[in-house]
Amino acid sequence: MDELIFFINRALISGTVLGSIYALGAIGVTLVFGILRFAHFAHGDMMTMGAFIAFLLASAMAAMGIILPLPMAFIVLPVAMVITAFLALGIDKGFYAPLRARGAKPVTLLIASIGVTLMIQGLVRLIFGSSTRQLYVEGETKDIFRFDMSWAGGTRPISITEPQIIMFVVTALIVVALHFFLTRSRLGKAMRAMADNADLAQVSGINTALVVRVTWVIAGSLACVAGTMLALDVALMPDLAFNIVLPIFAAAIVGGLGHAYGAIVGGFLIAFAETLAVFNWTAVLRPLNAFLPGGMELPSNLALVPTEYKLTVAFVILVITLLVRPTGIFKGAST
Repeated sequence: MDELIFFINRALISGTVLGSIYALGAIGVTLVFGILRFAHFAHGDMMTMGAFIAFLLASAMAAMGIILPLPMAFIVLPVAMVITAFLALGIDKGFYAPLRARGAKPVTLLIASIGVTLMIQGLVRLIFGSSTRQLYVEGETKDIFRFDMSWAGGTRPISITEPQIIMFVVTALIVVALHFFLTRSRLGKAMRAMADNADLAQVSGINTALVVRVTWVIAGSLACVAGTMLALDVALMPDLAFNIVLPIFAAAIVGGLGHAYGAIVGGFLIAFAETLAVFNWTAVLRPLNAFLPGGMELPSNLALVPTEYKLTVAFVILVITLLVRPTGIFKGAST
């Protein structure tokens, strides 16, 4: 039983946490690609920017003496989402819209997004410094819930932290809300139509400028949620999401570029593949030692790849997907 509990703690919960972050990030990436047809490389740093905005708001609330049962960064998250969405609109208006007006090619927009990445990183370091800090304000602690499993014969508890529970709930609510928005609202249907064929959507009378603005609002808001949830689970730092932007892109491509549901599936697929690849299977398979011939036993570490090569798992899956199914699982735009 302890082996199963170890697997739940180290693989199932960790994979779900990572999958939630990848899925929220990949939705923004895939929406921007679907509508604007370019890879927005700065999306990871928009996540970091959203987390720092939440940090500022939470610190301001704490300075006013407001302490609530839930993490303050989570309480101020709706306001941080609005601010990040406006900043995303500003980035589009200031950098990408002028390039689109001049007929810039996607590769030009991609290079511009790399410039925006460096600009955001520079601003974050200039304002907040390069140190690592906790998103929890003074007086708050990260609660850990331990579920006793002695009733099932286990000696260890199943452990899960408060931000992880919040992350699961928020991710589920966002996925459901996004589903209803894309399938039930006129604006959501217009976004899907524009993602399928932008020229046809325009001649059909769809307000493409409004669709572009809504796309940035959704992408900025979700980036803020993903960045804040990630910072609550680990720590807040200037390169918080830069290191995971490539797996997020891999998730979007594997799921099918331009397809929101594909981004969700791709996010969890990449996350669980990474988590299970670095998981030490010896901890689960140790009881099999009793059935091995005398003198033989399982090695102390049966991870498929070392932890430092975890990122390569995402790209192995990406290459296989591009070779076998170039449009991704959900038949998105061809890569």
